[in-house]
Parts: sequence; C-alpha cells; structure tokens
Amino acid sequence: MSETQDPTVVEFVHGTTIEREKEASSALPIVGNGPPGTFVRFADGKRVPLPTDQIVEAVERGGFATISFGGMHFTGVEGTRLTFVRERDVWPEEQLSPERRGRMTLERAMVTCVRVGSRQVWPLLH
Repeated sequence: MSETQDPTVVEFVHGTTIEREKEASSALPIVGNGPPGTFVRFADGKRVPLPTDQIVEAVERGGFATISFGGMHFTGVEGTRLTFVRERDVWPEEQLSPERRGRMTLERAMVTCVRVGSRQVWPLLH
C-alpha cells in the first residue's frame, strides 16, 4: 500500500461505541509498550480490541462506530470472519509494541461494511 492510498474504513453495526484507554504516566520512560488500547464496545457489552497504532480516524456517528486504518488492507472473508493484514506501520517503530500482530480478524456480524476510499469492498454490491 502506498503512502497516498486511501485508508481501509470499517463501519461497525448500530449500537457500537469507541473506547480508548488512558495514556500511562510514569516518572520513568516506558519503552516498547505501544500506544494505549482502542476498543469497539457493542450494545451487548462485548468489547473488541483494535490495532490502535493503525488507526488514522475513529468516529461515532448515528449510533455506530467507524474506524479508518491507515496501514491495514482488507484481504477478504475466511469463514465467519473478515480478515485484514498489516501492510505497513503508521507510527514510528519506537512507539510500537513489539507484540503487535500482522493480522486482524472481525466477525462479519460485527460489521456493516468495509470501504477503501469511496469504494465498498465488503459486502460486495451487485
């Protein structure tokens, strides 16, 4: 994915909100811990973690959460899950967790659509 390519936008189902953990504060430097967590909370109370270091925009509008990922690419559906791969890191290496994953999966039932720019890539429109 090039630096100028549109982010991958995931629109979650109605009744979702965005939660962000607070930044840890310490008199000592914290190295290699990564950014505070970002989660989508569902109406039933379920909370799903997201790769915070890939998020370029997170908004709640009209009762649903929409998250834009700058370095993630939608790769398709595997069974009941939508799959995304990390193509590049959005944040500088020193701000990332060494335990970050290269893949993200979300249950299809959690998401209403996935877009890249103005083009909807899931579900496909016929």
